Amino acid sequence: MKATHVVAAIIKKNNHYLIAKRNRDKYMGLMWEFPGGKVEGSETFEEALSREILEELNVSITIHNKIAEEKYKDDEIDIVLHYFVCTINQGELILSEHEAIEWVVKEDFDQYDFVAGDGNITSQL
Repeated sequence: MKATHVVAAIIKKNNHYLIAKRNRDKYMGLMWEFPGGKVEGSETFEEALSREILEELNVSITIHNKIAEEKYKDDEIDIVLHYFVCTINQGELILSEHEAIEWVVKEDFDQYDFVAGDGNITSQL
């Protein structure tokens, strides 16, 4: 099985980070994650991330820099996660995919149950 490339947005505003609760019907449902999704076809990581965030959260983002890459594999999935620091540049947050979102200071990350992979990245922020 070939690993799927997945992009994730570390969206920061005033020392708070945007985290999203996964849809209850999805794999790892109701766990928290940094929003993003799969890279499709010939998309660049940045194109995929901009598209996913617009689809899932109804906002356009500015992508600043890639900060990390994590591999995760279990019986269900085999992914390579690419994390980018971003800011929202326009739009109003409207959820089409997630159960909830929250703006959290990094000191409070340990109060949330993160999906595998994303939990590792919180210590690097």
